[in-house]
Amino acid sequence: MTDTNTRDLVNRYVALWNEPDAKVRRRTIEELWAEGGAHVLQPPEEMRKAAAGLGFASTTLEAHGYDQLEVRVAHSYEEFVAPGEFVFRPGDNAARLHNVVKFTWEMIPVGGDEVVGGGLDVLILDDDDHITTDYMFPGL
Repeated sequence: MTDTNTRDLVNRYVALWNEPDAKVRRRTIEELWAEGGAHVLQPPEEMRKAAAGLGFASTTLEAHGYDQLEVRVAHSYEEFVAPGEFVFRPGDNAARLHNVVKFTWEMIPVGGDEVVGGGLDVLILDDDDHITTDYMFPGL
């Protein structure tokens, strides 16, 4: 995969989270992820503290397979994008080393440029450049 293709992958990935059409979101998930692929989210600090208070040493939030990925993306879209307040955009720092792609993303107000959220993603790809695991670290 060339740098151009890496940027294209990242642009398509981030665009997915802004996509209003559920059918397009599902199709894009199937194009980007390997069957059985996973999205692993580092929970917000508040959630990690609450889990630690209950005796859990660690927490992760995971979605596996196309159906769970579709639910995860749809929930994010409904919470952040559908109300018309925010959109996501990729950072300009996508980099690939073998089968690993890393990049940052930002959440900004619609029509604005002020960053109000964001994070780091690390994608593990299979030999066909489909995502097998997507590690998301929001808040970075």
